[in-house]
Amino acid sequence: MTSEQVVSRVAGAAGERDENGSGQDASEGYQRGLGNRQIQMIAIGGAIGTGLFLGAGTAISKAGPSLILAYAMAGLVIFFIMRALGELLMYRPVSGSFSDYAREFLGPFWGYVTGWTYWLFWVVTGITEVTAAAKYVQYWDKSIPQWLSALAFTAVLYLANLISVKLFGELEFWFSMVKVTAIIGMILIGIGVITLGFSDAGDTASFSLLWSDGGFFPKGIGGTLMTLQIVMFAFLAVELVGVTAGEATDPKKTLPKAINTVPWRIAVFYLGALVIILSVVSWTVFEPGVSPFVEAFAKIGLPAGAGIVNFVVLTAALSSCNSGMYSTGRMLRDLALNGQGPKFFGVLSARGLPLRGTTVSAAFMLVGVWINYQWPGKAFEYVVSFATISGMWAWIMILLAQLRYRRKADRGELPQSEFRAPGAPWTSLFALAFIGMVIVLMGIDKDSRVSLYCAPVWAAVMVASYFVLKARNPQAFARKDYSAGTAEKAAQVEQAA
Repeated sequence: MTSEQVVSRVAGAAGERDENGSGQDASEGYQRGLGNRQIQMIAIGGAIGTGLFLGAGTAISKAGPSLILAYAMAGLVIFFIMRALGELLMYRPVSGSFSDYAREFLGPFWGYVTGWTYWLFWVVTGITEVTAAAKYVQYWDKSIPQWLSALAFTAVLYLANLISVKLFGELEFWFSMVKVTAIIGMILIGIGVITLGFSDAGDTASFSLLWSDGGFFPKGIGGTLMTLQIVMFAFLAVELVGVTAGEATDPKKTLPKAINTVPWRIAVFYLGALVIILSVVSWTVFEPGVSPFVEAFAKIGLPAGAGIVNFVVLTAALSSCNSGMYSTGRMLRDLALNGQGPKFFGVLSARGLPLRGTTVSAAFMLVGVWINYQWPGKAFEYVVSFATISGMWAWIMILLAQLRYRRKADRGELPQSEFRAPGAPWTSLFALAFIGMVIVLMGIDKDSRVSLYCAPVWAAVMVASYFVLKARNPQAFARKDYSAGTAEKAAQVEQAA
């Protein structure tokens, strides 16, 4: 293939470049208001949420110290997924992200399903997070109804997303800063308890607690495997950095940096934190539905510390819900621009925000208020499983799209990405197999099996709506030729390069 042909293909795939040469389609219209500082914190904060702060309590009770191994295994897979996403982002950074890549490399149907499923994932996750946040408020005052807190948090975060993408970025920056600072502080305090022996837990705290109470695998390897659904839920939202591509000031530089921080984020914030907590307090102390971080500080004898940690996990839940508000509006607009969703969602506000999609999504999240009113004790468990299966769909599409892109790039049909995934395609195939194993385990576990009952219903809705919409507007669901660039666009790409 000649250099002119490759340039033409790049131009067709990327659309007209903006003045920064970032590769954003000029028709998207978003304002590039997310700087490097904010992107890095969004990437870090995306991996630290309710799944770690609240869900880890249930996982510890099921697996004991071997939960550390489960997080390590899943963390490796997450890194493979993120590098696959990074390869696609450097090929064509757009706000539609994996939905757009599924549309290009797998076909219009898969882009349609991915866009709507990811929207559903964040709506369900938003419900999960406001539920968790409402639980945390009851730590201080049990008389406050859980549904009332959920309603208040949903309203405040919705209003914050009405102002600007910069405000969203600032909120996420400070939410993430609180989480990062707190976890590092907890790790340091825990190390002090273990090595210096201060506090009520000082006499018993020891790294030997990782194997002394029933061994490292007290519930057997099977118990460890059965926690993988909870573990994978904890990592959901790491892919959010891909959705920010359309609004990052310099995606070619900021996104690879954010993705490459994944290994140390997992090592410090998950593995490091769990090793310290389980060395300070025996795993037998922790109970389902209770944050192990709050419980650990209470057992240490630092009630004020437990209150501080409760505030931190509250901010973690609100951070995730804030991300949900952000991403749902972008995903609905991407569907609208491609004719696969109502045109109503395609309009941007004067500030460059997809407020219509955000508003409708926030309205759906209010279902969480009703769930908290009806079943305050079971609300969190009811929605976690379905959030996991819908979120993992996005990961599957990322991996499949990256495999298809890599084959085309290796044949010279498309330019090679500047950020190639190491070990691909084998790492991507391994990640797909791992996700498949987790889905099978979810079917075995009676507590998470409900999500597999819901998934076929959602699939049926997607297939039926696809054929109805395709019959009404065949052009919107026709496969696009992303390689058909004009000479004018090719010249722009050469200039930008």
